[in-house]
Amino acid sequence: MSENDLTSSNVLSEAELAFEGALRPSSLSEFVGQPKVRGQLELLLKAASMQNRTPDHILLAGPPGLGKTTLAMIVAHESGQPLRMSSGPAIQHAGDLAAVLSSLVPGEVLFIDEIHRMARSAEEMLYLAMEDFRIDIMVGKGAGATSVPLDLAPFTLVGATTRSGLLPNPLRDRFGFTAHLEFYDDDDLAKVIERAAPMLDFALDGEGIAEIAGRCRGTPRIANRLLRRVRDYSLVHGTAGDVTAVREALRLYDVDELGLDRLDRAVMNTILTRFGGGPVGLSTLAVSVGEEGETIESVVEPFLVRIGLLTRTPRGRMATQLAYRHFGIASAQESLPLDTL
Repeated sequence: MSENDLTSSNVLSEAELAFEGALRPSSLSEFVGQPKVRGQLELLLKAASMQNRTPDHILLAGPPGLGKTTLAMIVAHESGQPLRMSSGPAIQHAGDLAAVLSSLVPGEVLFIDEIHRMARSAEEMLYLAMEDFRIDIMVGKGAGATSVPLDLAPFTLVGATTRSGLLPNPLRDRFGFTAHLEFYDDDDLAKVIERAAPMLDFALDGEGIAEIAGRCRGTPRIANRLLRRVRDYSLVHGTAGDVTAVREALRLYDVDELGLDRLDRAVMNTILTRFGGGPVGLSTLAVSVGEEGETIESVVEPFLVRIGLLTRTPRGRMATQLAYRHFGIASAQESLPLDTL
């Protein structure tokens, strides 16, 4: 590869990184969607500023891709404080958390993603830190071990979780504010796409924007990802950014009119054709489609249930009449002769 090629590659990489950074709004006024959460956060941050104190601890709960990390960055930006980022899986010992907490500066915002996956010993240390800005560190072992209190600088903890039900009650109760993020409607998703398209230097018409908005499962992260794939298709094939290009690009990437992808359709087709619409157990379904049961339960099923293609029953998963119609398959009831109904 020549020096010119390397330079060009670096410029493109920097452009992509700049795009990723620009997608994240830096203030609540720029944040699209979630009007109730935005209003609540704005009040919380203004009250803390007027009283010259750190904002209360904040828990952001909701499905992936709705803006939890972005909101944590906004909390730090609007508070005028630095942001420290970590994740639950990275904190597997109380000592890991103690190292992070003891290095915080006054007023700093600590963001812990997937906080429900923190080790139990770290969770118990966090209780005292959140309430009294203090932790107890054990020094020594056995009968000679002693507890040494360590004062912490006042900080704001922003926790994010996709499984709020897995958080222990003592931890959940210590958050001063809990925000539940909801899936976006098509109008808000269209605004997200309208904002992102110029950053990609991609002209997309209104019909194309609406087409993408209707296929991204109510999730801004998916909207931005699909927008980039449509941009790539239009660039390679030299087409205009219109609804035809959107449909062709998304057909190529196996995203249908409802936003179902390959795995979604594999799950539904398996239930409809192999198991007669169900009920079918999760483990049997996972083996049939060659995926982990946890992936189906946490990634695939929530969307299928939300749009009414799948129901969960005590006996297993069942397809709905809407699913039969969407996939063009006659249900057992519809296929019966009229004189048997």
